[in-house]
Amino acid sequence: MIRKSKILLVTLLLLFVSSNPGAKENSFVLIDKLVPNNVRLTNSISSGNEFAGVEKTVNAFLRKWSIAGASIAIAKDGKLIFARGFGYADTASKTETQPYSQFRIASISKLVTAVGIMKLQEERKLALTDSVFGSRGILNDPYYGEPKDKRVYRINVAELLSHEAGWTQRYGDQMFMPLVVAEKMGVKPPVDTKAIVKFALEKRLHYTPGTGKAYSNLGYSILGLVIEKVSGMSYEDFCRKTILEPLGIYDMKIAGNLPSEKAPFEVTYYEPADVLLKPSIYGTGEMVTPSYGGNDIKALGGAGAWVATAPDLMRLLLAIDGFKTPPDILTDQSIRFMTDIDNGFAPVGWKGTVLDGTWWRTGSFPGSAGMMKRQSDGISWVVLFNSSAWNGPEIYSYISNMMYRVISKIDPWPEYDLFSYSLPIPLKTTLTEYLSR
Repeated sequence: MIRKSKILLVTLLLLFVSSNPGAKENSFVLIDKLVPNNVRLTNSISSGNEFAGVEKTVNAFLRKWSIAGASIAIAKDGKLIFARGFGYADTASKTETQPYSQFRIASISKLVTAVGIMKLQEERKLALTDSVFGSRGILNDPYYGEPKDKRVYRINVAELLSHEAGWTQRYGDQMFMPLVVAEKMGVKPPVDTKAIVKFALEKRLHYTPGTGKAYSNLGYSILGLVIEKVSGMSYEDFCRKTILEPLGIYDMKIAGNLPSEKAPFEVTYYEPADVLLKPSIYGTGEMVTPSYGGNDIKALGGAGAWVATAPDLMRLLLAIDGFKTPPDILTDQSIRFMTDIDNGFAPVGWKGTVLDGTWWRTGSFPGSAGMMKRQSDGISWVVLFNSSAWNGPEIYSYISNMMYRVISKIDPWPEYDLFSYSLPIPLKTTLTEYLSR
């Protein structure tokens, strides 16, 4: 029965492509070149006349803010009804952005990490009250022994999740000073996440854990190490096997730092012409852009290291949105812990959650920006950019306004589910091998 369903889905996909002249060229790419990844959604599916107003609105936004390319996914009542790329994934080659284009998602990665921790908690492999450091802590490795501030031993998992572990960015973000860490720790660059954590432990906390709140990339990078220690797997493998693959997400991966490390369908990142260059994280002395070699994306781990497509992020969002369709991968109790602002911890993973049922997550690096939102009316959306905007964090209010206008132009709402046009195929598996199972 499963095999028949797979064949039927492929047949429907091919029939759709063959009946759509605009997608015919993409059909050969889908079958011949894009495996072993997904048989993918393309722009042709969300390019009908009913979306003309959407296209006009988004393209005007890209022009206004000098954004090279974007990918947008919209869902309603658990169904993906729009998935479209706009502008260019790469301006030099004039490669169009597609729904399958992959973007660095920066701090949206924290939502993945939070879900991973909640899964381990549900499986009773850790408790949110567990200490993180010390002989009885999760990270009880001698490497982290003897922190300068003994209050470190008070830090528990929940405080890392809620940005209450005692660190601030008063003297800079520990995750974005790799050459300083390398010099202080006496190691050769590039430094890894563990070295950055050890560097932080050799300084005093800025406040007693649990008595304040300050956004901390370091805290979520530590949570990535917690996942590794508890699961016995790499952070990336655990998230893939436990969270992403069960949802049909096979294209998310940990980002690289250099153009040579780009994923097969990853976009090129663009920064303002006046961006300040930074010393290479590899200690070469070369001055480079923050997007390529000036920041260590890999070392961020659980704080910001993933690349993803907009439709795949939508799959994740719909699996933790608290609505019944599709079923969530976390319990109601876990979702309430992450979103109930009255519990003293939330938002967890999310950037913000408010009483009206609106939850959102943002993320940005030089050269990229993203936002995803869950609305109480059953509408959710994901927006990813491959360009920096001059107005920094203010861009998110403009994104929200753009999406309000976009959504207002969709009438009537389509009844189909675009996820039906996407056939997930595990990495290193060909379409033929998948169908023969």
